Amino acid sequence: MQTTTLSFANMHNHGELMANLFRARRQSFIVQNKWDLPEAMGMEYDQYDTPASRWVAVHQLGRILAGIRLTPTTARCGVYSYMIRDAQRGLLASIPQDLLYDTAPVDEHIWESSRVFVAHDTPQRIRRLVHAHLITEMTKTARDLGAAHVLGLIPANWPRWARRCGLSIDAAGRVMEIDGVDNQVVSIDLTTKLH
Repeated sequence: MQTTTLSFANMHNHGELMANLFRARRQSFIVQNKWDLPEAMGMEYDQYDTPASRWVAVHQLGRILAGIRLTPTTARCGVYSYMIRDAQRGLLASIPQDLLYDTAPVDEHIWESSRVFVAHDTPQRIRRLVHAHLITEMTKTARDLGAAHVLGLIPANWPRWARRCGLSIDAAGRVMEIDGVDNQVVSIDLTTKLH
């Protein structure tokens, strides 16, 4: 099992890995979750998949086991910035505007995690290990990019797995139901993991 952080600058060094990640996202979000998202050539994508973002892939022999996208809260692409902020600004109809307790930050030391998934066909016996690899690489990559905090809109059962992963996480918004699942914005404090 390998973990790779991809970017527009390095994706050419990793063969089909980036395309495979977007294919796995399509399977997870469009096929499995039945979300209405853009797709082309068997891949899912959206307005946040820009050169500003990074993508973490957990993979084995080219097969994607899990993935996550990191986007700086300073990102801009047309009218869009990052998903949580754009939801708060009313640009995303599928996510409630009151998802945060405070105004969405725009700060070079805060990044957003989104499109988090473990592939549905990842064997149950290794799912915890795959998730641990994903979170470890996400925190390492975010710190390497200068992040002190990572915001994420995740399932509201996060306190259970946060302890397992050794993360310092605080609620940054209310619990809300989206597509039949309770979700919540959280802030992951990376400063406690610096030493």
